[in-house]
Amino acid sequence: MTNREGAGSYWRRAAVIYEEAERLAQKGVWHLVVRRCQEAVELALKGALLWAGLEVPRLHDVGAILRRHADRFPPDFARAVPRLASTSRRLRAERELSFYGDEESGLPPEELYTADDAAEALAAAEEVLEHCRTLVGEGPA
Repeated sequence: MTNREGAGSYWRRAAVIYEEAERLAQKGVWHLVVRRCQEAVELALKGALLWAGLEVPRLHDVGAILRRHADRFPPDFARAVPRLASTSRRLRAERELSFYGDEESGLPPEELYTADDAAEALAAAEEVLEHCRTLVGEGPA
């Protein structure tokens, strides 16, 4: 498998997870929407790294690596890297809370997230997926 084929595979998996997040939003399961959006962003951006011939790290936030290697991407994607990296970092910060809840306060994840949180995560993930879709040459989601 080439880097380009692998990048497409990452993107397709990200798209499936994003679709799952949309279904979860219809059910009002806000915390899992945030979690799935984080997972979709992580996979899409890892696909971008692979597309650029970079090693895919075992990290949940690859934003710093994107920033460090922005020059390896086409100009349109490179211009978006700061925003994509910020989205990656922001959603990474929600990864455990959205799944396990807040141990300090004893609140379960269902009590930590709202429809607005889910909508923000969906919009951010959609933007990342669209940039990555264009980069890796996949069709519409």
